[in-house]
Amino acid sequence: MTTLTTSASTRRPVRRGDQNVARGYRPPAWLGYAFISPAMIFFLVFIAGPFVVAIALAFFKWDLLTPAQPAGLSNFARLFTDPLLGRTLLTTFAFALASVFTHVIGGLLLALAVNRVANRAVSYFARASVFFPFLISWAAVALLWKYVLDPSFGYIAFYLGQLGIPSPQWFTDPAWSLPAIIGIDFWHTIGYTFIIMLAGLQTVPNELIEAAKTDGASNRQVFFNVTIPLMSPTIFFATVITFIGAFQIFDPMQIITQGGPDNSTMSIVMYLYQTGIQAFDIGYASAIALLVFVIIMGVTALQFWGSRKWVYEQ
Repeated sequence: MTTLTTSASTRRPVRRGDQNVARGYRPPAWLGYAFISPAMIFFLVFIAGPFVVAIALAFFKWDLLTPAQPAGLSNFARLFTDPLLGRTLLTTFAFALASVFTHVIGGLLLALAVNRVANRAVSYFARASVFFPFLISWAAVALLWKYVLDPSFGYIAFYLGQLGIPSPQWFTDPAWSLPAIIGIDFWHTIGYTFIIMLAGLQTVPNELIEAAKTDGASNRQVFFNVTIPLMSPTIFFATVITFIGAFQIFDPMQIITQGGPDNSTMSIVMYLYQTGIQAFDIGYASAIALLVFVIIMGVTALQFWGSRKWVYEQ
């Protein structure tokens, strides 16, 4: 009697969902489609739809004011004969490669430094300090750095003057304009890469590091043989998203230099904007947009192909 009473008191009430599972119940298909419909509608309206329209417009000559005229493959052929397009591509590739190198190395070093801080309050302050510039709008960043880098009264010019070094004309000299934009972009966006690297660094098991040190491994050997291999998926992810974001750079060049001087800071997306929105050459701008898509997809595919040789998968 005692056994029967205990069993009844601990028995979990059977719910309707449990009964449905027990009977092999499966929800109707329309319920699944209803849940994914917002994402599908967003994808069709804002991604797939504009992509299909861009492909169609690339075969027309259209200035938004007169009816579109069929242009065949002339817009695509123009891609190979446009000298300014080639220069903007070189500028964009230079900016993207410099961004990937500086962001991955800088973000990793900052994450290692902050991760070693033992005091929790100091660690949180350091994380907030590094990430804070990423929250500032590009318009405010442009005003700030135009003042800091001003060759007449900026901070950099003042300190260089104390050392007897003349300040470069950062935004009017073609030799210095792109490096200045790369430096400003690094200051503004390094916090994003830093957070990714710090998250990846904290997933490295301490047991493996302690085991390596117990076996006599030096700090350098632990870093290159334990930490880096275990962080390789994080580093690969940071490399891919940094290249994609850098290749689509637009804001700092449009706000700070407007592509100058002498088109030395003209990015491919900025050239696309000027061609389509300012010159009303919609067909050719669509062809440029498709070229940007092909380049990003091609480079990303190469990165995935190359990742098989250095990314460690647990």
